[in-house]
Amino acid sequence: MDDSDQHYWVSNPNSTSRQKEVKLLLPDVDLSLTTDRGVFSANQVDKGTRYLLMNGPSIPSSVKNILDLGCGYGPIACTLGKRYPDATVWATDTNLRALELCRLNAKKMESKNVFTCLPEEIPKHLFFDSIWSNPPIRIGKESLHQLLLEWLNRLSANGSAHLVIQRHLGSDSLASWLETKGWDTNRRGSRKGFRLLDVTRKEKDEES
Repeated sequence: MDDSDQHYWVSNPNSTSRQKEVKLLLPDVDLSLTTDRGVFSANQVDKGTRYLLMNGPSIPSSVKNILDLGCGYGPIACTLGKRYPDATVWATDTNLRALELCRLNAKKMESKNVFTCLPEEIPKHLFFDSIWSNPPIRIGKESLHQLLLEWLNRLSANGSAHLVIQRHLGSDSLASWLETKGWDTNRRGSRKGFRLLDVTRKEKDEES
């Protein structure tokens, strides 16, 4: 991690603003995203994020609400907004600079279905059909566990979450832990040290 994204999980980064443009080129989406110091992976779209967007699942047309958890400057939210114009993409982060950048990037892409907000601004009654995240591992294990359980419990009955995590930062142990907490966790793929995890409610939970 370099100085540009150091402490990207704080609410108000104290690093001097220095905006730049980065490219995200996918088979179906070509984005130019504004980034800044003090946000995650400011110098280029993170390899794990790109892997998730390349190899994550297609979303059924019935999906209405998608959550980008820890949206940063918006590569996931903006991509999903373009791919699924009939769905609402909720992009949330605690980093205010990141949220402003995500809002700016969604506006540049004319993605009117992307809504950026702090976690506490998401309506309490809202449940998500799909959650996508490159979660903030560096906030610490206890905080990460609390974060994931909070939002996984906001999945709809048939919803699923899709996470990308570096193997050396504990992807396999996290998958095992999620299983103990009542979540089916399957490895979708593995590439260059990253794991893609699909997370759904265990069948007994769906029946209860």
